[in-house]
Amino acid sequence: MPELPEVETIKNELAPLVTGRRIKSVDFLWAKTLVSPSIPEFDARVTGKLVKSLERRGKYLIFNLDSGDSLLVHLRMTGSFLSGTGKSVPSGHTRAVIRLDDGICMYFIDPRKFGKFQLVDDLRVKALDKLGPEPMAASFTSAVLIKLLEGRKGPIKAALVDQEFIAGIGNMYADEILFESGLNPLRPSDSLAAEEMKRLYKAIKQVLKRAIENKGASISNYFRPGGEKGTAHEGFKVAHRKGDCPVCGGPIKRIVVRQRGTYFCPVCQA
Repeated sequence: MPELPEVETIKNELAPLVTGRRIKSVDFLWAKTLVSPSIPEFDARVTGKLVKSLERRGKYLIFNLDSGDSLLVHLRMTGSFLSGTGKSVPSGHTRAVIRLDDGICMYFIDPRKFGKFQLVDDLRVKALDKLGPEPMAASFTSAVLIKLLEGRKGPIKAALVDQEFIAGIGNMYADEILFESGLNPLRPSDSLAAEEMKRLYKAIKQVLKRAIENKGASISNYFRPGGEKGTAHEGFKVAHRKGDCPVCGGPIKRIVVRQRGTYFCPVCQA
């Protein structure tokens, strides 16, 4: 599913296309894509409004409008945006179409139909309020991570994918982060020594930074707004990999941690 690097890439590449443009219309081809308000109220509140800015919070895209409303979009498992000219719908999996005043369209593609739109008049909504700190923010320091880990029970893998712990990290990047920091995914979160926490902090920053630079990972359904794939997955050491560890040559193992498939090297992450 799209995680922080994928959503950040979509934000970076959509922003020049939507910022300063007015919304001509939004058509929902799958009505359940819109959580709230009703479609008639949504239309009344977004039609003709200018997109002031595009932000990301965790795995959410946030379209800020000049009316004070904000459109929250969660891509969930298979959501992506594709830009186009509006001449034809590019996919049978298109669930919504945002039409702008310059003729550009943003197609929301979502094969599994789990993605959601929500229009809010205050960003202090439950979904965002519950999110943990942004791992790429300057305010996210090693001291912040150490504080978060204090007294935390359960496997460190489960902590990393908990959006209330840290926002934006999902399954595949958690696996890569733990490999880079040399930590077994089953290690209790409160068992890490100071040096291990420092390695974990460094790995979080480095893995996410590389993935953003490589425009996200196209493991399955993710693509960029221009239709291109990301290449971050090409550098994965363990996530979604079968065969031998690229470092020690031992077999990569797959286990399940809190109902999530987890890839790791039992040797490098002993």
